[in-house]
Amino acid sequence: MTDYTQMWADLGLDLEAHDALLNMLGSVYGDIYVSQKNRPEGMGYFDFVMSEIHGLRIKELLDAKAEGRKVIGSFCVFVPEELTLAVDGIQVGLCAGADFATDESEKYLPRSTCALIKSFFGFKLGKVCPYIELSDMVVGETTCDGKKKAYEIFKELQPNLYVLELPQMKNPQDREILKTEYLRFKDELEKLTGITINVDRLRKGIEIVNNKREALHRLAALRAADPAPISGLDALLINQVAFYDDPPRFTEAVNKICDELEVRIKNGEGVAPKGTPRMLISGCPMAVPNWKLPAIIESSGGIIVGEESCVGERGERNLVDESGDTLDALMDTIVDRYFQIDCAVYTPNPDRLQHIESMAKDYNADGVIHYSLQFCQPYMIESYSIEQKLREENIPVMRLETDYSQEDTGQLKTRIETFVEMVKRSVVMS
Repeated sequence: MTDYTQMWADLGLDLEAHDALLNMLGSVYGDIYVSQKNRPEGMGYFDFVMSEIHGLRIKELLDAKAEGRKVIGSFCVFVPEELTLAVDGIQVGLCAGADFATDESEKYLPRSTCALIKSFFGFKLGKVCPYIELSDMVVGETTCDGKKKAYEIFKELQPNLYVLELPQMKNPQDREILKTEYLRFKDELEKLTGITINVDRLRKGIEIVNNKREALHRLAALRAADPAPISGLDALLINQVAFYDDPPRFTEAVNKICDELEVRIKNGEGVAPKGTPRMLISGCPMAVPNWKLPAIIESSGGIIVGEESCVGERGERNLVDESGDTLDALMDTIVDRYFQIDCAVYTPNPDRLQHIESMAKDYNADGVIHYSLQFCQPYMIESYSIEQKLREENIPVMRLETDYSQEDTGQLKTRIETFVEMVKRSVVMS
């Protein structure tokens, strides 16, 4: 095993705290992932990526930086990777999926701040996230008032923070706001890298990201089969790895596992028996290592068949039209694609209600579990309308609020077991 201690020290990480984090991650990963039965062989690649997520992948990024490439860290699917690739940059997701250095975070933020915001503050203050330390630019976005105000403080900790201003509605003038912001982001990337984006460069970036999304679309569609050929935990992991791995390499690995799943489906082979209650998760994003809720669901008699989430279908659906022959035309198609994202930041947001209903039907879900992080007002408030819509369509739904701690695990398990059993009885009766 390669020793990366000096590399981490050079990045300014707190080695003792970082070792504790990696030990925790390894233990949790083993308990949740490695313990699963009948996993596809293709998951071996993603297990390897996770085992080297702070090791070999960081070394690759540092080697790329040594060659003159820039690393762009982001917190959100609204940051267009196509533009980053067009300047030979590398875009990576940043750490925001676990409690860390919470006491330090709460010196800057109210206790009632959502776990995701406190998490990225904690990873920075605790000096345990190599991705944020090696990023040449960190891109935030105004997807909620909490983030918008938190970035004002975070800028003091992360001077290379760049904030994208996102529209809050979906009128024609709001699309123009998004286009203006993406053009501004393009200019900043060109300034950072010294590379001017032209048609060929941008089309190539679009192609790479489209290929990645097409592979993830393929994976998602295969999960409609019964029995499910892959667990929800493993499918979530693949979507999480999408934010860290080299895009072409990742795309190849996803298509390879899809080939394996197609054989499984043909042979009637699944990770759970045919007829297992099929659950769709809807709501807040689940960044590494936020695996608590999926692990509870799949240990409570259910199987997850889809995620209406930024780390899931909300982030991967819809491709960018590659056919434009001018830079402005291609920028327009990028804006059009990202403007379709149905994040709860938008008001009103009827597209998301329709999307959840469609996903439930497309993936043959027997029930929907809507997940909100505590104090995440956009998703918590929107969950009411979603529940009403799904009940009108006779789709069983349960709303949950939780955070990154393990304190409510027992309570959640009791509620989820009851919901799964109720759904199971309704399926049998029908």
